[in-house]
Amino acid sequence: MAVVGANNILTDIHAHQSCFPFLNIEIVQNFIDESEEAILIEEIDKQTWVLSQSGRRKQDYGPKVNFKRQKVQLGNFTGLPAYSKFLITRYNERIKDHTSLHPEFLPVELCNLEYKSDRGACIVPHYDDSWLWGDRLVTVNLCGSTYLTFTLPTDDVVDGVKHEFQRIHSCIPSVSRGTFCVRVPLDRRSLVVVSGPARYIWQHEIRRSDIPTRRIAMTFRELSNIFSSKSYNMTDEQIFGRKLMKIASTYSGLM
Repeated sequence: MAVVGANNILTDIHAHQSCFPFLNIEIVQNFIDESEEAILIEEIDKQTWVLSQSGRRKQDYGPKVNFKRQKVQLGNFTGLPAYSKFLITRYNERIKDHTSLHPEFLPVELCNLEYKSDRGACIVPHYDDSWLWGDRLVTVNLCGSTYLTFTLPTDDVVDGVKHEFQRIHSCIPSVSRGTFCVRVPLDRRSLVVVSGPARYIWQHEIRRSDIPTRRIAMTFRELSNIFSSKSYNMTDEQIFGRKLMKIASTYSGLM
């Protein structure tokens, strides 16, 4: 995927895997075929797009959340949309075939994001929430290809940043933290899973310059351990999480 060239950009990950493994990125090329992609785009575009930040438009299927206050409600959530069910079934079949992968993926949220160059669409470097959302961020790419760019923050805002940079520097001594990035190509109709260090230590972004054509990202999220249900002595969060999973799994969601 990558080689360090101008501006300390890692563009060929495999060239450095022996000394700098970029951890916890899984890419499945051609996860869907052209006809499946066309059906998904048609179903998505039947629903209303809502203007979001940085030139994006979005469709949300999930609970109503205030991340700053750590408050969550069911709101008007009626489940994940029916058109998305086969994607989750297929991904879980892949998990069964690869015993080294995570347990069954049980998403409770789908966010469709539309990127178009004429709106200057992008998403700035950020961490996804880890209070409500679990380890895996699973995205299916429609319409166009792009790059998912990973960077380390200049300050040690989360545990592990300093160690990650030391790993890079031991392999590529010329790098500096503020300019180094890893660019992961996301081809059309591919699936990408971001977890572990790539999710919690590295920030990720989609740059304006990497949106040449329309792109739709279907991102599914699972529950964190705080909300994952147990069979006994459940907390209020776990009781809520069980309700949320039950609704999500109906696949009868409406906007």
